[in-house]
Amino acid sequence: MSPILFYGVPSGCSFGSIVALEWLGQPYRLSRVEMPEVVTSEAYRRINAVGETPTLLTQGGAFLSESMAILNHIGARGIDRKLAFAQGTPEFDRLNQTLAFLNTSFFNAYVPLWYALEHGSEGVEKQVLTEFGRAKVRKVHEDLSAMLGDKPWLLGEHRTLADAYFIGIARWNEYHQAVDRRDYPNLQRLYDKLESDPAVIFAHAIEDQRVAVSAGGFAGEVPFAEMLADLKLVA
Repeated sequence: MSPILFYGVPSGCSFGSIVALEWLGQPYRLSRVEMPEVVTSEAYRRINAVGETPTLLTQGGAFLSESMAILNHIGARGIDRKLAFAQGTPEFDRLNQTLAFLNTSFFNAYVPLWYALEHGSEGVEKQVLTEFGRAKVRKVHEDLSAMLGDKPWLLGEHRTLADAYFIGIARWNEYHQAVDRRDYPNLQRLYDKLESDPAVIFAHAIEDQRVAVSAGGFAGEVPFAEMLADLKLVA
């Protein structure tokens, strides 16, 4: 059985896992999960108890959640493509360090801004959340720009899982306009390069429900309700 990625829309961080699967080039399928309606439902919690995306149904039939875990699972199958590295190597440590920064700092910098947007905050609450979020976003852009330097990709000469995860989060600035990315030329260069990548173009098309041309191993999309029935998880 090919893996199935349950991805969240709109604009879930699962975007990075779609890109990584495309770069991997091995067969996989997708199942769309609407947020917040479906992702918080009892039906979805049968496969992910915390009600978040992404979730991966692995080839072995196990459910795996959390982006870092899913990306490392994909990476273990893509070492020959230099998407990831063998455990115990310095490159492996650097990749996990970068993924951890993206997950704990880059991702979380946008949380106050998402909260203000999704919960209809107004007045002083909205002002405080917005100022706090923008300050955090500026800080992580400064840090990540310094980490990238003049390297072509976050880890150096080859694209890795870190670049896939980065683009899924970096696009959130288009919602919030927390920074002008042109103030961080290193990140703007990486962002532009990734946005023109066929796998990223494919992931955007999948989210937007447009015609999507895979350059990887995409084997089709399965409706979420159908997946539940197939897995005998329907109440």
